[in-house]
Amino acid sequence: MFGLTPYENKGYDLFDVFHDFEKNFFDRDLTSYNGLMKNGFRTDIKDKGDKFVLEAELPGFNKEDISVDIDNEMLTISAKHEDNKDEKDKEGRYVRRERSYGCFQRSFNIADIDDEHIDAQYENGVLQLNLPKKTQKAQAARKLEIK
Repeated sequence: MFGLTPYENKGYDLFDVFHDFEKNFFDRDLTSYNGLMKNGFRTDIKDKGDKFVLEAELPGFNKEDISVDIDNEMLTISAKHEDNKDEKDKEGRYVRRERSYGCFQRSFNIADIDDEHIDAQYENGVLQLNLPKKTQKAQAARKLEIK
């Protein structure tokens, strides 16, 4: 039981203060901006036998803000969000002005996917891609000639 409990020495060393600061400051949970990860977004991939179903969580995005691109054997999902909130007083001076921008991107290798028949739907903050698998052609039995 003791081996399953995370253990960290909490003793402080004057020469190690900045190391601890860096560790505590930068080793945080990477979630931010509507629960999305800073370097991407959450995805689930399910194997349905003849296809894969990829579900990407993109809450707060409009369908127009999302792009799905296929280049060679890479599928890239990107989403860009811009939000401006301006509040001005009667003279037109800013009382408050807030802006938030976010751009997220994830890429997936689709070498075994029939990329001609991929389809996508976006509903309730979830992008769903149906990724049909390439069909393997059964090779006919044949005899090799020996030279």
